[in-house]
Amino acid sequence: MIGGLVVDKPEGWTSHDVVGRIRRLAGTRRVGHTGTLDPFATGVMVILIGQATRLAQFLDKDEKEYEALVRFGFETETGDFTGTRSAECGMRNAEISALLGKTKWDQILSPFRGEIEQVPPMYSAKKVDGRKLYELARKGVEIERKPVPVTIHKLEVVNGDEIRIPHSDLRIRVVCSAGTYIRTLAEDIGRAVGTGAHLTELRRTRAGRFDISQAFTLTDLEAIADPVSTLIPMSEAVVHLPEVVLADDRVLKTRNGLSSRFPDAGFMDGETVCMLNADADLIAIGVYRADEKTVQPKVVLG
Repeated sequence: MIGGLVVDKPEGWTSHDVVGRIRRLAGTRRVGHTGTLDPFATGVMVILIGQATRLAQFLDKDEKEYEALVRFGFETETGDFTGTRSAECGMRNAEISALLGKTKWDQILSPFRGEIEQVPPMYSAKKVDGRKLYELARKGVEIERKPVPVTIHKLEVVNGDEIRIPHSDLRIRVVCSAGTYIRTLAEDIGRAVGTGAHLTELRRTRAGRFDISQAFTLTDLEAIADPVSTLIPMSEAVVHLPEVVLADDRVLKTRNGLSSRFPDAGFMDGETVCMLNADADLIAIGVYRADEKTVQPKVVLG
């Protein structure tokens, strides 16, 4: 089996759990994914199988889209409902709901749109000096983290400005760059309101061009007699990249790592390019060299 698969990750599963299940269904250990989801989160996980695992480096930086339920009133150690309370606002639910009902959400959310900086949470897989932050956090160790730049392309309230009672919840939609921490965003919004906040739900609805409407649940996949029919071709997985079509006599040379000239391609120097055969099969991912007007294979697949 070679190709991509969009899985709707269930709540309570780690990303590694999902990969393990797909390995069993596909009958191969060569399975990877393009973006970790926390165990409490659900939604789109792009799974790569067989040679397609080599495409992960071209997909993991894709834009992501989420729907999240933010609960106001207190923060937790983890930034979500799985952690213990770490900061209370000292207000009753009725007072919090009244405050939120008067909040002008566009004014609150506006500073978080565009290019911003986030401090990675301690409960995250980000590595500092070779150590995953969550490993340190579980030992009660907190270290200084440098802010990292991220981009929030879209941040809006779902269902108008309706506040869910009695828990003072607000549902938001976020379209953002890879590496954005929605838990941190929720905390920062809570601090801007003055009540504190954490996540109670997080659902990834899109990763790059892969949408939740394309996703299969693990139960769906278990029941499909022909799992190969669910696979996304490798060429479709990287359709967002520009492409060149190789002449028949260049296909074998490309597989052997030789570059091919494309004098009229018009790509930028260093641009990543799909190299296809005449049947639109993906042969390699290459890099354009403007000085030579060639595409040099970087990852050979076909």
